[in-house]
Amino acid sequence: MPESGIKEDIDFKKILQANSELGQIQDIDILLERILAVARSIVNADAGSIYIKQSVVEADGKTDMLYIRHAQNDTRQKLLPPGEKQTYPLFSVPIDKLSIAGYCAHMGRIINIQDMYHIPEDAPYSFNSSFDQRTGYRTVSSLTFPIAADARLLGVIQLLNKTDRTGNIVPFSEEDELVLRNFAISATHAMERAYITRAMIIRMIRMAELRDPAETGSHVNRVASYSVELYDRWAHKHNVPERERTVFRDNLRIGAMLHDIGKVAISDAILKKPGRLTEGEFLQMQEHTIHGASLFRDSLSEVDSLAMEIALTHHENWDGTGYPGWIDPTSGLTVRQDEEGKPVGKKGEEIPLAGRIVAVADVFDALCSKRAYKEAWTEEQVLAQMRELSGKRFDPEFVDIFFEVLPMIKHSRQLHSQNLAA
Repeated sequence: MPESGIKEDIDFKKILQANSELGQIQDIDILLERILAVARSIVNADAGSIYIKQSVVEADGKTDMLYIRHAQNDTRQKLLPPGEKQTYPLFSVPIDKLSIAGYCAHMGRIINIQDMYHIPEDAPYSFNSSFDQRTGYRTVSSLTFPIAADARLLGVIQLLNKTDRTGNIVPFSEEDELVLRNFAISATHAMERAYITRAMIIRMIRMAELRDPAETGSHVNRVASYSVELYDRWAHKHNVPERERTVFRDNLRIGAMLHDIGKVAISDAILKKPGRLTEGEFLQMQEHTIHGASLFRDSLSEVDSLAMEIALTHHENWDGTGYPGWIDPTSGLTVRQDEEGKPVGKKGEEIPLAGRIVAVADVFDALCSKRAYKEAWTEEQVLAQMRELSGKRFDPEFVDIFFEVLPMIKHSRQLHSQNLAA
């Protein structure tokens, strides 16, 4: 195996802390992103990607594929303005012997390459240098290893360009292989727990989908993903500490997926009506916010509390014209009412942060998507409407942030339109 020629200084305390952190992350997408970051940090890799295994069923049979889920590159990140994220190509590769990641998954073993441009001619796999050619990045060393549980492959991590203390690119060492092999065990356990959490959430969403065909796994995944992008930029602007940000974005992603779960309590006659709702029907539809929040009234965790908050407030308007207003979701009683006895709408920063975020994410995805009562809007129409709703439906700060992170939101829309389990 390649040697770096440098005595490794493995920070085992750092590894133990990372393993503990991974065990606390509940959402699989947040977890995958963090697993990749930790793996890179452990061995000082400049870049890397994480893939998940997904079986694709076609007319001629089933094909096992690896789908990229996150990619990170410190060198290219430094070229971007502070707070801005990189997008990365979305692609998949078959689990076979032709690509490095595919070969790693197929054989179930670590692949350590000193120089990607000098792979032995007798190797069955090859290096696709198109990314390097397109971006000017130079990939040299790589270490690719599987994440598997009881011989069941979950995914693959590929790390690129290990650097030494002086910043020079060096090969990955045998010590790196050993440490990452053990790290993969912790990552696998964390992924299994997060997949169970995701499966339970998807089951709840499928119940809502039976009632409301618009409430699909792809839709809620996209809304949750947009919400995290909006929050990340907001957190950067407001100097939110990293630990606080990590916890909130994990809870936010789960809570955002459950934003409309209260629709399970609304009648089919209303949910599946192809035309415009009457005033009475619309009032009944509004009750889904209260029904959804009431599902989490026996809060056992921070994610329960945030899910309740989002379900209740993501239809409140910045100008106070939204719903359901000042209502206690546990009792259904009006907390604050107007002269006619109707609940007063929450406005401005009376609306919790998570509710203001999910409002933007939900409306954007709804406008972009075809529904029984409408066609998908064009991008030009959607963006014009988002601007028009600033200060009315939406917090103006989050409309500004929306346009700042629009490339990442478009990237997330493409990623989660694949409708993968993760």
